[in-house]
Amino acid sequence: MKIDFLTLFPEMFEGVLHSSILKKAQEKEAVSFHVVNFREYSDHKHKTVDDYPYGGGAGMVLKAQPVFDAVEDLTKKASKKPRIILVCPQGERYTQKKAEELAKEEHLMFICGHYEGYDERIREHLVTDEISIGDFVLTGGELPAMMIADSVVRLLPHVLGKEASHIEDSFSTGLLEHPHYTRPADYKGLKVPDVLLSGNHAKIEEWRRKESLKRTYTRRPDLIDSCKTLSDEEKRWLWQLHND
Repeated sequence: MKIDFLTLFPEMFEGVLHSSILKKAQEKEAVSFHVVNFREYSDHKHKTVDDYPYGGGAGMVLKAQPVFDAVEDLTKKASKKPRIILVCPQGERYTQKKAEELAKEEHLMFICGHYEGYDERIREHLVTDEISIGDFVLTGGELPAMMIADSVVRLLPHVLGKEASHIEDSFSTGLLEHPHYTRPADYKGLKVPDVLLSGNHAKIEEWRRKESLKRTYTRRPDLIDSCKTLSDEEKRWLWQLHND
């Protein structure tokens, strides 16, 4: 996969893209990152990339020209148009399902804005996806773009040490993930559940499924309503939780 980031602050990406899983993914040649300062594409003599909004109002708006020219330059040799993602508060709420969808692509491009907003022609004629990471406003799109990229790259084949690691992640199954424990089995009187020490893999799996369902029911009941993968057994457990 190739991922481009169009930004006015390329230095923000240095630590994140060269650390942890994202670094390992590049070493395994599962992904390549390209950080582009789209100020370099400005046709203004002072490399200005923003201007006052027509009709008045507070703040500055990103101009269409630098972004359009940057996208055109980065895609002119591409055989297939990339998914061009605008990170903004007005976009669809980001989910694990969206991450799984984007992980199937060969080329992603993030447009990271600053200031008050974008010239609407960028939104209407360039982007394929508008994504929001929550109902709040940040200074720019760099942090959301890196978060989305991280969630996508970890889903690529051979990136994680254990291929099944992401399958049981929270939200991947439609439910929150079950609790985890590690050694020691008894820490200051706080003990690991006996079933996890039993060696009975069927019982362990059942416990994990029940705990996942319980955690989701108590913390994110909205996910229960939208989960379409519950087995008849899980539905019975859910009925018991509801009536306890």
